[in-house]
This record gives sequence, C-alpha cells and structure tokens, in this order.
Amino acid sequence: MTLAPELSDRVLGELVDALGGEYVLTSKVARMNRARVPAPFPVHRWRERIPDLVVMPGSTAEVAEVLRVAHAHRIPIVPRDGGTGLTDGAVPERRGIVVDVKRMNDIREIDPVNRTCTVGVGINMLKLNEELAPYGLIYPDDPASYPCSLVGGRTGTSGWSLIGSRYGHSRDLVLSFEFVLPTGRVIRVGDGGGAKVSKSSSGYQLKHLFMGHQGTLGIATEATLKLYPKPEAELSPFWAFPDYEAAYRCVQQLAHAGIATFAGAVLFDEWKVAYLRRDDEAYIPQPADVRALVCAVAYGHEDEVRAGGRRLMRIARDAGARYLGDEISQGDWAARHDRYATPLHGRTKSGQVAPMSWHCEDAAINYTELPQVRLEWHGIVERLRERFDVFDDWGMFCYTSADTGVDYLTEIDVGIWEQNLDDDAWAAWVDAKRDIAEVALRYGGSISACHGSCREGEVDLVPMELGGGYDVMLAVKRAIDPHNIMNPGKYGLDRAYTSGGDV
Repeated sequence: MTLAPELSDRVLGELVDALGGEYVLTSKVARMNRARVPAPFPVHRWRERIPDLVVMPGSTAEVAEVLRVAHAHRIPIVPRDGGTGLTDGAVPERRGIVVDVKRMNDIREIDPVNRTCTVGVGINMLKLNEELAPYGLIYPDDPASYPCSLVGGRTGTSGWSLIGSRYGHSRDLVLSFEFVLPTGRVIRVGDGGGAKVSKSSSGYQLKHLFMGHQGTLGIATEATLKLYPKPEAELSPFWAFPDYEAAYRCVQQLAHAGIATFAGAVLFDEWKVAYLRRDDEAYIPQPADVRALVCAVAYGHEDEVRAGGRRLMRIARDAGARYLGDEISQGDWAARHDRYATPLHGRTKSGQVAPMSWHCEDAAINYTELPQVRLEWHGIVERLRERFDVFDDWGMFCYTSADTGVDYLTEIDVGIWEQNLDDDAWAAWVDAKRDIAEVALRYGGSISACHGSCREGEVDLVPMELGGGYDVMLAVKRAIDPHNIMNPGKYGLDRAYTSGGDV
C-alpha cells in the first residue's frame, strides 16, 4: 500500500482510535471498490481515482471525529453513500479518505402519528419501505436506482423521483438532517429548528443549501423523512403512437389533466423505441408502426385511481394513442429500476454487439423546447459516433418533474464501450457533454434535473448557468470549508481559494 505523505502513522493511529481498526480500510480491494461509479471512464485511468484509505464510521460522533482529523491535517474527504451517482460526486479526484456511510443504516424512529421516520443515511429506500410496510406507510422517493441508492446520497444529490409529480422529490421529502461540517461540528438543518417541521419562516432556509452539494460542504449522517400512506392502487398505462409529434402533444395533455393521483408521465422518442425494439430490452412489443411511447402513472386510493385512470385513458385515446394492455403496462413499469442491475450492450456502426456501459446526460427543459433540444442532442451524439465507434445512441425520454407539466427531466442515454475508450474518444465525449449542456442552457433550461452537474464537460458551464449565484456558491464554500478538504475538485470550487471572492 502506498499512502499520501500526509497520511502518516500518526493520522492512521488517530483514525483507528476513533473508529477501531476494522473500520479503517487500507487494502487495495477496499480502496478500488470505492473508486468507481456507474458513469463510464477510461479503464486505463481508473487508478487516478483510488483513495488512500476508506473509513466506515458507525455514528455521527465517529464521522465528526474523522472530519476533525482530516481538517487538522488538511486531508481530502469524499463522502460515499450508495455510489450510484452519475456525476462523479463519490469519486475521489484528489485521493485522500473516502467516508463510506453504509454502517449507518438503522431506523431510529417511526412516528406514524406525525407520519415521519428518522433514519441513518446509509439505508436504502427498498429496505426502508419494507420496514414501513407494517405501518401502512411508504417513503415515496423512487429513483431508477431505488434498490441500491441510499438516503444520504439522495440528499447530497438532491435527487429526482419517478413519482415526484405526486409526492415531490428528495428535497420535498427530507424534512431535516444532521450534518457534520468540515471542522467536525455537528448541526441540524431543515425548515426552522424542529426536526419534523415542513414549513418555517424563521431565518435563512438552509435545507436547500445543504442538499445537492455533492459532498463539498460536509456529510449528512441522519435524516428525518416525510411519509405517506401506502397507496392502495397503482396505474401505469403505456400507449403507442405512430409518430413523435402526437405523443409529444399527448404527454402534456396528460400532465394538464389536473388528476390528483397523477404521479408522472413520460415520453419515449423514436430513438428510444428503436433501442428497445432491437434487443427486446423491454416488455413492450415494438411493431414497426410504433414510433413513440407515452406512459402515465397514478398512485392513491383505489376509487381515486380508478376514476383518474378513466380520464387518462380518454385523453390518450382522443390523442390517437393505442393502449398496450394491462400485462405489458404493468410489466414495463415494474422494470423501471432494472437499469442499474441489468448488463447492457450496444452496437458498433457495423452492427456488431459490444459490451457497453450506460451513461445518461440529463437536463431540466421546459415543455415547449423539448422537440428542438431532442434533435440537437441526437445530432451531437451522431457526430460523436461518426468519429469514434465506441458510442451508441440509446434514445431519449422526457419525464414530468411537476404536476403542471412546466418542465421535464430530459435525458439522452448513450452506450459507451468503456474498455475501448481511449484518451481521444474520452476527450471527444467530454466535448459532447459540454455541447449537450450548452444546448440545455441556450433553450432556457438547467444542466441537470437529477444527477448533478459536476462531471468533466458540463461542469464548465455551471458558472454560466448560475451567474452571480455561482459567486455566492464560491463564497459559501470558502466560508464553510476554509481548507478545501471536502471533495476538492468538484464543481470548479477550487477557484474559491484563488479568486478575490467578492460577492
């Protein structure tokens, strides 16, 4: 094992004293296992992302002690929850110490009367909802990574939920959380001072500041979450369309229907349909006349879902849709989490099957801009594919972020043959990511609605998107983390320590 000079025997001794020797991991396997996230990266460069060591604290007090040691010795710290993020938030770019929070996976309180629960951030939503089931309650944060992402990662990313139009997204569902600052000081942030308060007008609203920070401000250790009654019924009809334009009009009509149980609607374009068709990647049968798909989702009491479902069906039928049937609809909605567990493959330009990794670029785009953004994004990937035969366009989908249809999580999925990703192809991919982000901003959107925007390429445009707000972001970073130990290198925040810093 080769450790960075600042990780002396004295530092190791302090960490072992704080956590116990079995939770200070220095083996190559332990470190390499925490160097990777799902987003593709050139294989020959993986070693650049291996941390010096890994710690697995079991309590807030132990996290605080780790940060006090790191702060005193100026050692980089990278929090890691499920490691499922797609924007490198859990990747150590400056080595240092990875803080793996998976041991903090306990449920500390279930309050069925106030409909809250308090948990360690190392628990995942699947396990949490299994424990909530006897109470007739759910925690309805439902990302594609539902079985494997953790509450802490959802907080650090300010995650997006597949059923967010009904229940809100992570920022709406987390009431408050315990947070360890870089100095080791422990605070609680939420709406006001009470851990279970959903709305306060007391002081600055710090909850949003400490959500979506990608580990650059500290580490969340405990969260109090909002719970809902477990829905009696779920409806997820899938409809086929002969062209994209008809499907595009329909998805917004569904969002505008004003149905209380409406949890979301999603539009698949013809590139996505072609991808699903060629390898039978979904339950949906794909005859040649199907060029686009729309799905709507409703959750709630059975009588409400039944009534709302009739209205959704009528809207889709009037828009020219063909219902694909109960079995296909239920099967495909049930498969919405499979992407994180299913091996994927793509096609080279000659049609050769290749083992490709999945990457998706996402943005928040207003409904009116979706068609043009779609064409420009596909054009970027097509030009990339013409130059390098390691990329494959797996299509796009657009998903309502709110129940009014104001904006959509817009995502293009790209297959990348990671084992053949050399330096030239990687540089071209980074350029393409930057171009995709530029299109999103040019059409009045945001670079990311879901994953964050701190990966190489799109991160260059974050100052452009946030304008003067980015200067405030730099000032906040410098004030809270004066020695830049928290996830250094992310979001371009190193400049907080070199610029003048006036706001």
